[in-house]
Amino acid sequence: KVVGNDILMDTRTNQLIISGPNAGGKSVFLKLIGVLVCLNQMIYPLPVSEKSTIGFFKKVYTDIGDLQSIQHNLSTFSAHISNISEFLVKVKNRDLVLIDELGTGTDPNDGEALAVAICSYLNKTRCKSVITSHFNGMKQYSFTNSHIMCGSMIFDEKNMTPHYKLQIGIPGKSYGI
Repeated sequence: KVVGNDILMDTRTNQLIISGPNAGGKSVFLKLIGVLVCLNQMIYPLPVSEKSTIGFFKKVYTDIGDLQSIQHNLSTFSAHISNISEFLVKVKNRDLVLIDELGTGTDPNDGEALAVAICSYLNKTRCKSVITSHFNGMKQYSFTNSHIMCGSMIFDEKNMTPHYKLQIGIPGKSYGI
């Protein structure tokens, strides 16, 4: 079943923080944004409403998936931080940044603080960024600035099933247990 989603990041909005349950669709939504942006920039027709518009980005930076490597002595956390640190020094206001589960793989308090600091830095560059997180501090951070939106994936708590639908303005629960 195809689930339609809308996202509006106008010129005032730099960042979207998406929270919600595991297996609720956050990573898929993030990947979908990346694919649609890349297809648009290659002038491919998009499977979207005729009324849809999409911005053009000079560069697209991503940190999605697990890049750990024994060969290169990278843990899950260090692989993510290594990748993110490479593009943080390059990112500009006409770029798009997509990061899945920012700050995970280390002490939760340290990871949360690092995630908020990275998001704050990205917001100051005025690039567009979409970041997924389970951290409560990230959910709280999303309400600190008018240039940041929070969103969550809708989840049926009664039946414990995802709807794969994004809702804006409401942080989501993780349902770890």
